[in-house]
Amino acid sequence: MRSIERYLLAWIMGALFLGAVLVALVTYLVTLDEMNEAFDADLQNVAEAISSYRHSGHGPDVAQAYKPPERGGPVDPMQIVTLMWNSAGERFYASDPRVNIPFSATEGLARIRADGEDWIVYTSVRDAVTQAAQRVSARMEMAGEAAAKLLAPLLVLAFIVGGLLVFALRRGLQPLDRAARDVAMRSARSLEPIPEQDYPREISPLVASINDLMSRLATAFTAQRRFLADAAHELRTPVTALRLQLQSLKRAHDDAARAEALADLDAGIDRSRRLVEQLMQVARTEPDGEETRREPVDLGAVVRSVVAALSIKAEHKGLDLGATAPDGLVVEGDADQLTVMLNNLVENAIRYTPAGGVIDVEAGLRDGCAMLRVVDTGPGIPESERERVFDRFYRIDSGGARARDAIGSGLGLAIVKAIAQRHHTRISLNTPSSGQGLEIVVVFPRGR
Repeated sequence: MRSIERYLLAWIMGALFLGAVLVALVTYLVTLDEMNEAFDADLQNVAEAISSYRHSGHGPDVAQAYKPPERGGPVDPMQIVTLMWNSAGERFYASDPRVNIPFSATEGLARIRADGEDWIVYTSVRDAVTQAAQRVSARMEMAGEAAAKLLAPLLVLAFIVGGLLVFALRRGLQPLDRAARDVAMRSARSLEPIPEQDYPREISPLVASINDLMSRLATAFTAQRRFLADAAHELRTPVTALRLQLQSLKRAHDDAARAEALADLDAGIDRSRRLVEQLMQVARTEPDGEETRREPVDLGAVVRSVVAALSIKAEHKGLDLGATAPDGLVVEGDADQLTVMLNNLVENAIRYTPAGGVIDVEAGLRDGCAMLRVVDTGPGIPESERERVFDRFYRIDSGGARARDAIGSGLGLAIVKAIAQRHHTRISLNTPSSGQGLEIVVVFPRGR
């Protein structure tokens, strides 16, 4: 696992040492340039001074035979060598005869190579040619010494600054360690938010994101615990009923009693099966449940499939179930979940609508938005109850609705609401224009 601290320190220390080397290199180049200017001026002064000295009647005579001076010992690399030539190119003076600078009658500075070394030579031309020469390596050596003297303090400074940065970085990362400890102290039963004011601004976005995650986890855990508690409570009733119906079947003494007990047991099994199916649908619509697919869905096809599947049940109860489903009304969503949502709405209408009633299912447009609409002629839902009917396991206490809700579990509309929220739709419960029954409208966002 890569360490942010080591990563930053490696880059910072590398930058410091690279900076020290670059400063030394720049110092070397600047010093060398300054030395070149100074020494070039010195060479010019020396050559012109010797030329003027000889022109005034001093110094070696061109007519005299040249006898080079005796020079022994090591060569001084910093020395300035002077030479004098006559107009014919014959040397009649050299301060160091071991140096073989070639003759040149061109006034000014020149860079030449002699005896395997590079030299800077200044030539002064009068009645004789005077040259002052200096090794290039001498200047480079002096500039290198200056840069080397500067590099050592820079490296020491880099170590000192690096140490201070290590200290500052570790102190600066302490809030991260504290935040990690605070998060580690949280559990599924203790998801209190971390106080953001206790941390620097740079860490506040991370702490805020962690708090948001813990808030969502707390909401999900609370919903799970409530769901499990409600499911356990609701399952207790059908399981008890199944046991009583099984006992009644065992105690039956004739065919009629046995047939009645079997019918009750079959109805109890049907209620238990539907309750388990709805519990599974609720689990799928939980925030941490299955992901909602996004694909084009034909609402007309969904209406036709649901009405066709439930038409036999509606006929069995003496209900007129009809559909208005145009083609080409497409929304973006999960076809399976939308089918479950509409199926629950229509089944609720079938369950609560008395025999001879009418149920209309429609897919269409309202104010430019796609919508699903289910209208029945049942007892309806009082306005005071319309908010609570979407809660899990909640059943209306009105007599008519309660009497017909023989196998209701109070989960149908809760599933509808969860799927509607996943699809960002608006769901409303209204009283039809006829004044009887219930109208449920699901409106999809524009452009979906």
